[in-house]
Amino acid sequence: MRKTTRLRKRPRSNVLEVRVMSPRIAWLQFVGFLGGLFKIACVFAVLTAAGWGVWRGIQRAFYQNPDFTLQVIDLNPNPAVDEMGLVRTAGIDLQANLFSLDVKQIAESLEKLPSISSATAERHLPNTLVVRVKAREPRAWVVDQNSHEVIERKPGALLVDQHGSIFPCAEHQFDEAEQLPVVLIPVSPEHPLIAGGKITQSQLTHCFRLLDAACAEDPQAIHWIESISQSNEWSLLLVTRGGTAATFSLGDHQRQIANLRAALDHAHRQGYSIATINLIPRENVPITVRDETVPRAIPVPEPTAGEIRQDRRSRDLEALLNR
Repeated sequence: MRKTTRLRKRPRSNVLEVRVMSPRIAWLQFVGFLGGLFKIACVFAVLTAAGWGVWRGIQRAFYQNPDFTLQVIDLNPNPAVDEMGLVRTAGIDLQANLFSLDVKQIAESLEKLPSISSATAERHLPNTLVVRVKAREPRAWVVDQNSHEVIERKPGALLVDQHGSIFPCAEHQFDEAEQLPVVLIPVSPEHPLIAGGKITQSQLTHCFRLLDAACAEDPQAIHWIESISQSNEWSLLLVTRGGTAATFSLGDHQRQIANLRAALDHAHRQGYSIATINLIPRENVPITVRDETVPRAIPVPEPTAGEIRQDRRSRDLEALLNR
């Protein structure tokens, strides 16, 4: 038998939706809508009143509380800025409430000073502003090599730190920096010497390398070095406080510093003054001598006998100068 499948028709019901709108129904819906808005407004009003109350409470408890009026500025000792300088730089109102001070802005304004590398400011309840600054450590005075002005160490003149940052010498920093040597750097419109700027020329690196070698050989070197500059692409010029102009190479500084000290010591003992000396040659070191005799008091420390014995080149140089 053959079975056939018949499609069964499902009954479909048609629903007719009729919406009846009358003025009464519209009014009731409108009243319900207004009721919802009123509830929302009430909640908003309550929250606003609570926020206003909290804000007024904070104002009275902190910002308007005389117990939190600024009374103390705790600034760490540093050569860059004092308390009055801090107040002027950051624009601090000495009658202000502690919570009204913008400690972030205070720190940022201090960091804009060329002589400060970093700064922080904090509120310490009930009435103290704590400020900590890190001043740049001067490595040398810096002067334009192209100018023929007399080198003058004084407050306001420019100093440079180990990283090449330039900053003016503060009044109470002068005693610390007065004895530092001078580094002469060629200046151009692309590389000006200005406070807040940075020296990127390789000449500064070469001069600092020689200065570091001199201080490693003699910790008192900064007291007898007047200036250092790069004469050309292959040599440096070091001038002592006694007026001796010594030519160095860009390397091998330890040997050359030892030879310079031996030569100056020999000249001191013999009572004459060296005008120029070229320390680059290992033998037959050329020197020129001033005509006038000099007093014994030369600001160059005398090397010990052990130091002279340790450096054979120094003895060779001394023998050469005795000819």
